[in-house]
Amino acid sequence: MRVAIGSDHTGYQLKSLIIEWLGERNLECHDVGPHSFDPDDDYPDFAVAVANSVAARDCDLGIIICATGIGSCIAANKVNGIRCALCHDTFSARFSRLHNDANVLCLGARVIGEGLAREVLEAWLSESFSGDARHQRRLDKVAQLETRTKD
Repeated sequence: MRVAIGSDHTGYQLKSLIIEWLGERNLECHDVGPHSFDPDDDYPDFAVAVANSVAARDCDLGIIICATGIGSCIAANKVNGIRCALCHDTFSARFSRLHNDANVLCLGARVIGEGLAREVLEAWLSESFSGDARHQRRLDKVAQLETRTKD
């Protein structure tokens, strides 16, 4: 499995730890940046880079990190085919995969500590979409929203 990962400056330190954790799981990591701490690194740039990697199927899943996770989640969800979930607990992480087939996980570096971040990541990576018809029906409705034209 190949995982794209990116952050803004606030998430840079947590991103580095997550890259280590992914390596411990023998997962291939595609780091879209930043590659050093720079206060001018903006979350939309890296959130969209991760989302584009997943949408293009260059990567199977994505992880994005910013201060709260809110901005990155909003930006990533603007990319067609992306189902980004902001999760700060293991229950939400598990069910974002089981029911919503989330393909990008978003974390807020100022919201979640390192220990809980690892637990959330482990929960998210350990699940996959249930495939239940009721959940697929709902995902199909969400996908239709991406193809509608503005009035």
